[in-house]
Amino acid sequence: MRNLYFIILLLFSSYSLQSQTLYKTITSVKLGNERELKIQLPRNYDQNSQKKYPLIIVLDGDYLFEPMAGNVDYYSYWDEIPEAIVVGVNQAKTRNDDSSYDPQRFLPEKKGAQFFEFLGMELLPFLDKTYRTSKFVAIAGHDLTSNFINYYLFKENPLFHAYINLSPDLAPEMSNRLSETLSAASQPRWFYLCTGSNDVPELKKEIAQLDAQLSLIENPYLKYRFDTFEAATHYTLVSQALPKALEYIFAAYKPMGLKEYDEIVLEGNSPYDYLTEKYKVINENFGIQKTIRINDFLAVGKALEFVQNWDDLERLGELARKHYPQSALGTYYLARAYEANGQPKKAMKTYQSAYGQEEAAFVTVDFMLKKAELIKQDFGY
Repeated sequence: MRNLYFIILLLFSSYSLQSQTLYKTITSVKLGNERELKIQLPRNYDQNSQKKYPLIIVLDGDYLFEPMAGNVDYYSYWDEIPEAIVVGVNQAKTRNDDSSYDPQRFLPEKKGAQFFEFLGMELLPFLDKTYRTSKFVAIAGHDLTSNFINYYLFKENPLFHAYINLSPDLAPEMSNRLSETLSAASQPRWFYLCTGSNDVPELKKEIAQLDAQLSLIENPYLKYRFDTFEAATHYTLVSQALPKALEYIFAAYKPMGLKEYDEIVLEGNSPYDYLTEKYKVINENFGIQKTIRINDFLAVGKALEFVQNWDDLERLGELARKHYPQSALGTYYLARAYEANGQPKKAMKTYQSAYGQEEAAFVTVDFMLKKAELIKQDFGY
């Protein structure tokens, strides 16, 4: 019986660690009907009751939701991208009407205009009210719906920050309008565009022309990436494009890697300033409050010791104590800075104060006490 209770507890615990997929129906006044939604909430969404999450809207949710949701769950599990709420809008029977545009002005009309208003005036407010969404919203579409998502860029204050264009079937004038709009962007905008070598020839030609125009834009607010996937068809390119798009959009979020450490941390003016700016960008761009990772503290601490910037190492120690008050990591950086700046007694006492604190990487209690003992022996305290 005890084993049975243990198995049941294990099953419930495992379930709580999985992302949650919900199926909901929303009644739309704009459309005059109901729309089916698929919603994936992040792992431990219910437990993290104060946490807010970026939102990713996926058109063609009847077939694009699952690959997007799977990639978001996988990459966020490894902390390569932030956890996010993924919402798929099913359009199996309505995508042509939803994506329709005026043949003269090439802008949404009739049912296309109604769907445009549905997303902005009904769906997003519903999601913001129902779930803990951050200010960052991305949207993705494929061919017709990919073309459609770009109409939101033409609003004075675009609703979406990132646009994932999977082999768009571009309307006339769309390339020129996008080039003009993105050139004038005054807030960060992420624009991902892709095709495949075996894509529909007409689409591939138009996409190449759009890339040629967007590649010429010199605007620091535009974050643009274009991919052509070898041997990929109009449909198989999706599996390669989604991880690339997510990686690019959330590139600033990623933990520091060896390349970032070598090219930016060591060559920059101040590794400490780089670290604080990195997390400022993460929090401001994606509307989240991300605690500085232990590994990023370790990378910057190593860099500061390498360049012998002891004042900034002391600042790093104070910052580490703020983020991880129970950890010995901040204590180590403070003690090491005091030691290098000619304050041996203060360094010795600081090393000793690590007793009872949590260990972090190489910063163990034994290591800290040995450092204190060496100072004691050297100076006869």
